Formats: sequence, C-alpha cells, structure tokens
Amino acid sequence: MTVRKEASLVRFAVKEDLKPVNSKLDHPLLKKPRKKEPDFPQLAETDLVRHYYRLARLNFSWEDGLYPLGSCTMKYNPLLNEAVAAEPAFNALHPALPAEHSQGALQIIVETEKMITQLLDLAHVTLAPAAGAHGELTGTMMMRAWFEAKNDKRKYILIPDSAHGTNPASAAMAGFEVKKIAVRPNGTTDLDSLKKALDHETAALMLTNPNTMGIFENEIHEIKKLLDSVGALLYMDGANLNAIVGRVSLGKMGVDLTQLNLHKTFSTPHGGGGPGQGALGVSERMLPFLPGPQLRENAGKIEFFNPEKSIGRIKGSYGQFGNILRAWSYILRWGNQTREISGRAVLNSTYIRKKLGGVLTPASDLPSMHETVYSEKPLKDRGLTTVNLAKALLDRGFYAPTIYFPLNVPGAIMVEPTETESKEELDLFIETVRSIMTEDPEKIRQSPQNAPVIKIDETSAARNPRLSWRM
Repeated sequence: MTVRKEASLVRFAVKEDLKPVNSKLDHPLLKKPRKKEPDFPQLAETDLVRHYYRLARLNFSWEDGLYPLGSCTMKYNPLLNEAVAAEPAFNALHPALPAEHSQGALQIIVETEKMITQLLDLAHVTLAPAAGAHGELTGTMMMRAWFEAKNDKRKYILIPDSAHGTNPASAAMAGFEVKKIAVRPNGTTDLDSLKKALDHETAALMLTNPNTMGIFENEIHEIKKLLDSVGALLYMDGANLNAIVGRVSLGKMGVDLTQLNLHKTFSTPHGGGGPGQGALGVSERMLPFLPGPQLRENAGKIEFFNPEKSIGRIKGSYGQFGNILRAWSYILRWGNQTREISGRAVLNSTYIRKKLGGVLTPASDLPSMHETVYSEKPLKDRGLTTVNLAKALLDRGFYAPTIYFPLNVPGAIMVEPTETESKEELDLFIETVRSIMTEDPEKIRQSPQNAPVIKIDETSAARNPRLSWRM
C-alpha cells in the first residue's frame, strides 16, 4: 500500500463529529508578532551528522580498545542488554505509573534484587538507589537510624587510608565524623591502627574488599570480631565486587551493609554523566531501616510498602529501570556461571602483572585480584613520571590506567583489564608498556603527539586556563 493511499484511509477513518472545529492554535504567544526572524542555525543535516561523528571519533570507548581504568571496571556492555532495554514495552513506561499497571517491570526489578541477594548471600538487596555513591549514602543514613533507634549515640566511622573518596563524603553527609585507619605497606588494613581507633563511639568501619590496592582483606573475620566487641557495624564498599562475585559470601564475612554498582560488576553502561545504578545489600537486622517504598510480592502481585523504621524516600522513582533491565539480562545470560566473571577478571589482571614483571613494580607483594597497583619507582629511575607513561599509552591507542590513586601509593598506576579482554589484547598492552619503558625518555616526555590534543605546556595551562572550545 502506498503512503498516499494510507493517508487517504486515515482521513476517511476520522468521523466528522470528531474533527476539531478550529484546527488553528489560539495560544497568546502564537498571536504575538516577532520583531525579527528566529536565529536558527543554518546547517544542513549532513553537515550536522558529520560534525558529531567527527567529535565521536575523538572520544575513546571500550569499542576502540582496552580500557584499563583501575577501580572502574570498564568491561564490555553486551549488545543483547541494549536490545532488551530498547524493548518498547519497557522503554515507554512512565515512572509514575501505578503498581497495578506496571507489574511486568516491577517483576523484573524484584527478580534482579533476588538474584543479586543470592549472589551476595545477604538478607536483601534493594535497587532503589540511583547509583553507587547514592547507595553508599543510603547505607550510612541507615546506620545512623539503626543506632538512633537504640538510643545509642555514635560519632565516628572508621575508613582506611586507601579508600575511595566517596566513603568519607557519605559518612560526613550522614552526620558522622571520620577517623582514618592506617594501611600496611602491603596494602591491607593495619589491625593495630584499627584497635586504637575503636571505642564505644564507633558506629562502623567502611571497608572496601578487595581493597583499593586490589588486595583481598583476608583478616576480615578478625576485623569483624573487633567491631563486634564495641557494637560497631561492618560496612563493605562493594565497588570491587567484580573480583569476587559468585565466589564469596558477604553474609559469612559478617557484612551488615554493602553498596555495589550495576554499571561495574553487572555491565550496565558507564560514562556520559550517567545514569548509573546502585544496589544496597543489607543483613537481617538492617531490614526495618531500608528506604521506602520497597517492593514485595503479595497475593500474586507486586506492591510497594514502607519498612517499619524506614529512613524514607531517597529518590523520586525506584532506581534507574533501564539499567536494571540491562543487569537483569546480563545475570540471566551468565546463569549459574557468574563465578566465571570474577575468575577471568582475576586471571587477566594476574597475567598482566606476571608479564610486566621486571618492567613495572607492584606496590604490594601480596597477590592482586581484579586490578594491580604499580609504583612509580621504575619510571623515576629513568627520569620519567606516572603521567608520562599514561600519555605515552594514549599516543599508542590505549586508554590510560587510573593514575595517582590510591593516594597511599606515590605515583600510583592502577591497571584493571576486566574479564572481557582477550589474551591477544592483553599481550598487545603488555608489549606496548614494555616498549615505552625502553624508548628514549625525552621522546616519552613529549607524549602525546598523535592524540587530538598534543603535548601542552602544563604550567601555562594551569596559570592561564582557557575554559572554552578555543584551543
């Protein structure tokens, strides 16, 4: 059928009594005459498309190559997840729809919460938070409510030196004061420092495990006993869950609360300003303090409800449904093989560490897991710095690792390949780093020369910044 024929059928299908009396809009703004023609951009669509395509080519994404950004888990986002999220029955839903009209979507949220709960071995996981740090803030607010319900005034949250910056920020926003805990030279938490800091004003320890050095805190049971001795909680930052997912029980570790990022471990997209998607797992005793509303199954239907001592609403709608869909698809695709995710992630990181032996020096002598932190010493021995290596990698088609973090390692270089990279890609990265470390240091200091923005005078840029597109 031709387009013209379809149009004529539409015209005849509209009954005369349903046609508007007057099809001209009578809004006052439309009656007000313009003083001049609107200043619309005079660009052809082809020019505009090519402009944005060229800009896109200046970016670097996973599709361009290895993205070894430590502590970020920049894994491949399977296209199957995108197809599921693009399903019109889902992506046209409005977040304000009543529960009775969105049972299918709510069923997926509940299923995802149950699957992650099973993977963590905790009492419950809620997907209400907007993102990881938001889940972290929610957790600290729940801890405050838990102590207040017992009329127990606690002031301090303990945080290791190597922690992510969001930990002290979340603690402070929830009204706690922060005490730093020292980290041993091998990257693990110093138990002597922890013992000195613990008292009956301690609310919790916020511990990343594996920690930001990429090392598993194998004294976790001793740490839990120390916290229990003063009635404090164990909060685990789950940012590095990709190293242990499917293999470690957080319940048996004694974790009371943990936040994790679906946009890391469960492959929903990073970047572009979001949206991320947070998850917050809790132990049995924290259930009454969950943010409201929560979801539950009742008489064959899913409904919203407010937990008994809820801290209240933390977001307008429940999580970021598009990313929950992607994570749901990802977990179902892996099925009972989710432990393969962490196994391959640790294998790839360990492979790079072994192959770069004698070239870069790990900051810890303990086995690293999903990521390895290297020290700046081999670079300094050649008159180079961490940033020189990072920019030389940009010149050679790789995204740079995370640099100068964690702060307890001078000139830190943090490499996390994730599980989705092939041996061939890892070998190419290893060969490139080895090559950089044998080249003329002066040439390396002039990097990058092949990137869209080449080597700049950093001193002048800092003193006279040009905060516009004019370079």
